[in-house]
Amino acid sequence: MENPSHIISKNLKKIRNENGLSLDAVSKLTGVSKGMLGQIEREEVNPTITTILKIANGLKISFTSLLSEKETDVKIVELKKVSPIYDDSQKWRSYPLFTFEDNRPFEIYHVEADSGMVMSSEGHIKNSEETITVYEGELTLSIDEHTYTIPKGNSIRFKADVPHKYENKSSEMTKMHMIIYYPK
Repeated sequence: MENPSHIISKNLKKIRNENGLSLDAVSKLTGVSKGMLGQIEREEVNPTITTILKIANGLKISFTSLLSEKETDVKIVELKKVSPIYDDSQKWRSYPLFTFEDNRPFEIYHVEADSGMVMSSEGHIKNSEETITVYEGELTLSIDEHTYTIPKGNSIRFKADVPHKYENKSSEMTKMHMIIYYPK
């Protein structure tokens, strides 16, 4: 994804127009201000993961429905050419490698989390699942009242439609592969 703010702008306008929604209506559904939505559509800001997630959840669409580009039969992704999406602290970098498509109800990310990073998710759409494999470092994941530590080389899968929190408590960067699945 070369220019995420352009793609998000184009897709938000398209989704809004297809559903006959005004900026006011989208604001009420998502909890994102009309002003911020307007800035996103005019490509004046590059929205954070939290903002994109609020929009996706409010519109009841997948996260990458806002990040999707037209697909070809074969796609090679060079990580160095993918623009990351940051959390508010910019300690979490999410690189969307493959985005949601109607015939492929999942999205795949390469994620880098700096030491000391803490990021909370209010959850994804109903019945979604998340699978994470840690390749470097260690991830601490809190789901409901349970906390899991996933070291290098290990994976976890969980129901992702509930609030959850990611933490890198180690002194090194954590790198992971994340798949979010959206059943129909």
